[in-house]
Amino acid sequence: MCNRQYSISFSCRSKNNNFPSPISFPTPPFNPTPGFLVLICSFTLAMGNIGAARKLHFNLLTNKFQTPQSFFDTTPLGRIINRFSKDIYIIDEALPSTVLMFLATFFASLSNMIVIVSSTPIFAVVIAPLAFVYIFVQRFYVATSRQLKRLESVSRSPIYSHFSETVTGSSVIRAYGRHDAFVVMSDMKVDENQKSYYPGIVSNRWLGVRIEFIGNCIVLFAALFAVTGKANLNPGLVGLSVSYALQVTMSLNWMVRMTSDLESNIVAVERVKEYSETKTEAPWEVEDKKPPPEWPTEGNVEFHDYSVRYREGLDLVLKNLTLSVKGGEKIGIVGRTGAGKSSMTLCLFRLLEAAGGEITIDGLKISELGLHDLRSRLTIIPQEPVLFSGTLKMNLDPFEKYSDEEVWRALEQSHLHKFVSNQPAKLDLECSEGGENLSVGQRQLVCLARALLRKTRILILDEATAAVDLETDDLIQSTIRTQFEDCTVFTIAHRLNTILDYTRVLVLDMGQIAEFDTPANLLSQRGVFYGMAKDAGLTQ
Repeated sequence: MCNRQYSISFSCRSKNNNFPSPISFPTPPFNPTPGFLVLICSFTLAMGNIGAARKLHFNLLTNKFQTPQSFFDTTPLGRIINRFSKDIYIIDEALPSTVLMFLATFFASLSNMIVIVSSTPIFAVVIAPLAFVYIFVQRFYVATSRQLKRLESVSRSPIYSHFSETVTGSSVIRAYGRHDAFVVMSDMKVDENQKSYYPGIVSNRWLGVRIEFIGNCIVLFAALFAVTGKANLNPGLVGLSVSYALQVTMSLNWMVRMTSDLESNIVAVERVKEYSETKTEAPWEVEDKKPPPEWPTEGNVEFHDYSVRYREGLDLVLKNLTLSVKGGEKIGIVGRTGAGKSSMTLCLFRLLEAAGGEITIDGLKISELGLHDLRSRLTIIPQEPVLFSGTLKMNLDPFEKYSDEEVWRALEQSHLHKFVSNQPAKLDLECSEGGENLSVGQRQLVCLARALLRKTRILILDEATAAVDLETDDLIQSTIRTQFEDCTVFTIAHRLNTILDYTRVLVLDMGQIAEFDTPANLLSQRGVFYGMAKDAGLTQ
């Protein structure tokens, strides 16, 4: 195999005799090329894997931040969590090692076969039949394994959904003593997942038996051809051929497994890429349609024959609305459940896109504006107050646009000054996730303080006082009347007495305008609004 020979001479030095012949080891020349190539290979693979994983995660996250609300209405939360947890983990952790092992086992198997064929050339005769059997087994197994992996991934999403819902509703579950029912339900979902996971392990064992058979056939033929051709073969080459044949079984086995794992794990890339390419909302900003810095200056809002639906193929929830609201007017919006009250407010923020017609604010069509330019100029106090984990000041002023004096003034106007002043941390009071360490009324007042800080010309209250007590309701209403006196206010009313002093009341019925006039006129007409007021005990 190697023509270079190294001579080693030993010297013996006795007590009485001195032989000046030292031990001599000729040193082979140092060659740094293999180590350098390994370094380049490892570095290239590592940087490529990191770059690909970062790009896939960035595209997924960016797309989900810009996905329309309808996507989240129709997609289970567990399915989205699955993409961001298990699939991203596979891309970050499993795929890089799988790619590396696949390349290593592929070249190891190839080099083994080359050594065997070069040692015993007649072995090339059996390569084609063995390769055919090997490829058949490999393709059969990989196709099956890939589908089982996809089924296992799909059946894992309900586990995440159920766990998330259980954690969210744990207080209700404990109150009604439904622990066992939810444990059983969780076990059932895990069992469904295992129905796909267990066959994957069985198919892996099936593969192992067949790959071992092919590897043993290679050893058999390598040894058989060595014996039959012993007259023409060098004994050293025969030993080399057989020893490499014994290594083929392991290389082939791992190569098929890595091929299967690679194709199975690539499913994670497919699933992440699928959610990275879903339909997104309108552009965040439109450069040639940016509104003036002080827009809206008056707060005039007009609906022109406006219609909207939640998703394609569904019925219209608002039908041909046409109305005009002047700046500074206070509009109460009432109607039965499903009349389209909340849908109307969602349209102002373009969370729902128009199916027909147009909305204009101070003469500008909102459909032509960038979403950030539109939504940053409107303020909403939602029915369910939203607070994030962090300090109270961060929740009030997340972009740090206002001074501490302005924040304290907003807290005073929202009747939270006394509560915050009594806290040791003051504005640095830590809010837990969702504001759980604050009462519902306090959370709603924090949202009111946030609105007071922004002080836009248009304010929307989506049943903001539905979940608070009468005292907090009165505080919120009095603050709105005084601090937003010159602003246009749309209020979806839960309690009719809060809008009796409003400029006008809009009564919706089945997505259409049933009545639109001053509260006094509507009560005198004895129409729909009069019936609602009578049911509420406000009229005789």
